[in-house]
Amino acid sequence: MYSLRQRLADWVLRHRRAAFAVFALITLFFAAGLPRVQIETVFSDLLPTDDPFVQVFKDHPNFGNPLTMVIMVQRKNGTLYHADTLQKVWDLTRDIDLAPAVDHDQVLSITTTKARYAEATPYGIDMQPLMGDAPPVSPKTIADFRNRVDRSPNIRNFLVSEDDSATLIMATFIEHRIDYGETFEYVQGLVENARDANHDIYLTGQPALIGWVYRYEWQMAGIFALTLLALFGALVFYMRNLVGVVTPLITSATAAIWAFGFVGWLNISVEPLLMVVPLLLTARSFSHSVQFTERFHEIHAEVGDRLEAARRTMRVMAAPSVLSILTDVLGIAVVIAAPIPAMVRHAIFCGMWAVWLIPTGVVLISLLLATLPAPRRPVRATGGRSDEYARSGLVRLLNGIAGLTTGRRAAVTAAVVIAGGGAAVFTALQIRIGNPVEGSHLFWHDSEFNTAVRQINDHFPGTNTLEIVLEAKNDKDPSWTAQQLDTVRTMLQLQDDLETGEFPPAATLSFADYLREGNRLYNGGDPRWMPLDERQRAISAAATAAMLGSSAKAFNHVISFDAQHSTVSLWYPDNKQETVDQALATARAAVEKVGVDHEAFTVRLGTGIIALQEAINRVVERYHHLIVLLLNLFIFLMFSLAYRSVVAGILLLIPVNLSHFTMVAAMHLLGVGLDVNSMIVAAIGLGVGIDYGIYLLSRICEEFQRLDGDWEAAIRAALVTTGKAILFTATIMAVGILPLYLLSGLKFVADMGLLIMVIMGINMAMSLIVLPLLVNLLRPRFVRRPQPLLGERIDWDQEQPAR
Repeated sequence: MYSLRQRLADWVLRHRRAAFAVFALITLFFAAGLPRVQIETVFSDLLPTDDPFVQVFKDHPNFGNPLTMVIMVQRKNGTLYHADTLQKVWDLTRDIDLAPAVDHDQVLSITTTKARYAEATPYGIDMQPLMGDAPPVSPKTIADFRNRVDRSPNIRNFLVSEDDSATLIMATFIEHRIDYGETFEYVQGLVENARDANHDIYLTGQPALIGWVYRYEWQMAGIFALTLLALFGALVFYMRNLVGVVTPLITSATAAIWAFGFVGWLNISVEPLLMVVPLLLTARSFSHSVQFTERFHEIHAEVGDRLEAARRTMRVMAAPSVLSILTDVLGIAVVIAAPIPAMVRHAIFCGMWAVWLIPTGVVLISLLLATLPAPRRPVRATGGRSDEYARSGLVRLLNGIAGLTTGRRAAVTAAVVIAGGGAAVFTALQIRIGNPVEGSHLFWHDSEFNTAVRQINDHFPGTNTLEIVLEAKNDKDPSWTAQQLDTVRTMLQLQDDLETGEFPPAATLSFADYLREGNRLYNGGDPRWMPLDERQRAISAAATAAMLGSSAKAFNHVISFDAQHSTVSLWYPDNKQETVDQALATARAAVEKVGVDHEAFTVRLGTGIIALQEAINRVVERYHHLIVLLLNLFIFLMFSLAYRSVVAGILLLIPVNLSHFTMVAAMHLLGVGLDVNSMIVAAIGLGVGIDYGIYLLSRICEEFQRLDGDWEAAIRAALVTTGKAILFTATIMAVGILPLYLLSGLKFVADMGLLIMVIMGINMAMSLIVLPLLVNLLRPRFVRRPQPLLGERIDWDQEQPAR
């Protein structure tokens, strides 16, 4: 009686022309969607939708807005109070105000009208911009300008460095209008043109970070092309026949067209930084194709007919291939549960790519094997060995591995595996979630972006803020404003507690700071009046003095335009995870001390770069463990049913989990943090291990039946046949991906390239050593039984060939 897979193989290969036509039509349909593919970043889609910090950000986007570029102009020798330096700052400020998608109301520097000074005169309070209609030129006007800066405390703290050598220009961009690549290239062009013998110019900020990633897109595309060329060369070297080279290329290319065309028709964008994942999926496709083709060669050597060999190969390999690919699909699909829209879209893209590996890696490859010219020199693997391969170094190596997992050496190997596994688990548990470096771990330490971050952090409070928002309960009540006594008192108490605490920020800022200056001016300019008089009338007078002659938009970084909401901004020197943890801990303590619920407002923690980074990290921490747990459960249930044995499910879980912990340990030792970008790569890495394990375990079952129950001979035979394909695929994938590590200008892409190589090597070792070792030591009963679904042995004498 034919099974479903037998009937499918018979029907497909009996109707090859119709099947090829169906594949051609589907491919043309998806190819038509390729021009619609969008590779772009949408910042808000990188944030988890259900996190309270993100909700604060969406409710108050002006407070600590991360879509801000920061330019630092630094004079190499001396202070910035030179005519040419001030002219440069003036020009850069006006030029960046012309940048695409800039918010003209949120451009700030010492040359803008928002940077103001005030002084008390006999005629009242005089409020003027620091710089007039043109930058100062003469020594007297420059000296006057410097004097005005020195009398403006907030300017001194946040726009001019302590040593007077540098100043900042800040510009915020409108998210729904920004094209990060276009905007970055414009601003970066200004920066590059402004550099000269006397000045260093540095650019940082989230839009610049995304812009640098965009700039490296073409480099990544070139490296990917080189990687594919290296994989092609490895195929040619190893296979040395048309079938072995062409089938992986065609099936992998077809799956890629279907995947990109699918998201093109869905009109969803692909995150550029995660384009390394499709490369891993291409490696997975190559791996399946090589396993499939290797099996075809062996069967063709026995039957001598390519059509019959293709049919039997499809019947033998269909179930192991489909089940191993489904593990990949689940590992990616679990990511969809994460409440990050960009991750959901990428999971759909990569998940469907993995799904397409089933029709292309099982059906299309069988059609190609039945159609392409058969290899002239067939591979003979009778008994798992041949004279040709017995003389080869590859088989000698595999025989040596077999010797480690059988006989007297097995106990020693087991002890080494247990010790190594324990060390891997211990090291893996040390990995930190989040950013491990100052700046961004996406770039190399000496990259232009990270250098800019360090320079700005050295001269200013930093670029990373944490915002504590004081939100009005009834923002429709015009009688209530953030200038109320209770609000101002709460701001001041928060600042005082945080500045005197165990982990003080580099600087703090609130509307109360402007009120202090206003209070001094209102009282004749006497510095003794800087402390606020805690009476409502005095607070209102100070607010009037502070905002006199200014637009309300000049204060929208600390108070909303309608004066209903306000924020306390805290600056920190970096966004390393330990800094994030300490900053949030002290902020929570300060908020708890002042109280969350007040009569007219609520204190909400928080927004800003520090809070948003923590929001993302919490998702990673939560869903990383969920992914591992669900994959373990799925693998256990699926393969316990497939092999009709609970022991089989456990047996496959052991090397898979050892591989996972070893991979995470390697990430920790390489300095790669666990974040949303690396999480999906790690998830797919779990699927690689089960792929190798299924093929090898199924082959052990087959060889055990053929060799009349000789355990050691069955393991050895499986290693020198299926193990050979595993060794080859892991090796060529690692070699092919090497250019990604050696040539990438993005540290993250290089790290992921190295991680993929580590994944391949670890899973190869676990499959070739740990799994056979477990089978030999446990000698489970299910291996003794025929495996109708996953066992690779076919009773060819009882089959009726379908022509």
